[in-house]
Amino acid sequence: MPYRTNTALPAAVRKHLPAAAQSIYREAFNHAWKTYSGDPRQDEIAHRTAWAAVKRTFRKAGDIWVPK
Repeated sequence: MPYRTNTALPAAVRKHLPAAAQSIYREAFNHAWKTYSGDPRQDEIAHRTAWAAVKRTFRKAGDIWVPK
């Protein structure tokens, strides 16, 4: 299901990602969700796509995510 706001994201995403990264995650997830409509792996693909989008602009430094 698409996420309307960052507060609707899964708790693990909200807990670990800064606000800017959460927005990237949400936008990428929602786009992938629409793109893969009807695919039985839609949810999995959307989450993987969202994490890939975050990793393009952020990197993990220790326990926190920072912009590249």
